[in-house]
Amino acid sequence: MDILEQIVSVKHLEVEAALKRKSMAAMQADAYSRVQVRDFEGALRAKMASGASAVIAEIKKASPSKGLLREPFEPADIAQSYAEYGAACLSVLTDKDFFQGSADYLKQARASCDLPVLRKDFMVHAYQIFEARAMGADAILLIAACLDDAQLADFEAIAHELGMAVLVEVHGMQEMARALRLATPLLGVNNRNLRTFEVDLGVSLQAKAECPLDKLLVCESGIATAEDVARMRQADINCFLVGEAFMRAPEPGEALKALFAEG
Repeated sequence: MDILEQIVSVKHLEVEAALKRKSMAAMQADAYSRVQVRDFEGALRAKMASGASAVIAEIKKASPSKGLLREPFEPADIAQSYAEYGAACLSVLTDKDFFQGSADYLKQARASCDLPVLRKDFMVHAYQIFEARAMGADAILLIAACLDDAQLADFEAIAHELGMAVLVEVHGMQEMARALRLATPLLGVNNRNLRTFEVDLGVSLQAKAECPLDKLLVCESGIATAEDVARMRQADINCFLVGEAFMRAPEPGEALKALFAEG
């Protein structure tokens, strides 16, 4: 199996175990009891309207391709640093087995600042959508490579019913065509192939050329230098999801500010 298949397989087992610990009905009740949702899309658009890059700053302890990225790892401190230095939103990895993530990391990050927070995980079951809202997420990620069209539409509908934004992630034009059938305006283009973990910034440039004007394209993965940022902004790509480039820095927010110094 490739990396993505391995992750999806583990996710199904995780959901099975979670349902035994807490029923779908109980998780739904917890999700609907969380009434305060921060405006994820609005935060991105407001930052762009000011002329700055809208950065979804990621909090990630490790990755399958790079291993451990940061130790000690303090999500609340990282979130505060990002907020201080201009991030529009946060993305927090909650996958345990492959990224050493945790729901607690999301809770800690969100409690420490006012930024909207995306739950970054591999959604394969409706249960995880309710779980995301119950832990406080303001947005979820739906990865087109993991889901069929019916699942994408169903999961999006659940998220929107709960008041959450949906960032649908694609890699390549075939997945983009599928994503464009959804209602969400947030289109994440992952420059990293999740099956091989190879990175190509040209994926975002190709997608931008075909992206409808009513969609907000989010460039994901592979942004490591000011030249990378400039290349994207020259193509009118002004929204980014970046994490790995910041996780090894002593002060992640300062690294964010330096990377996006030109806007």
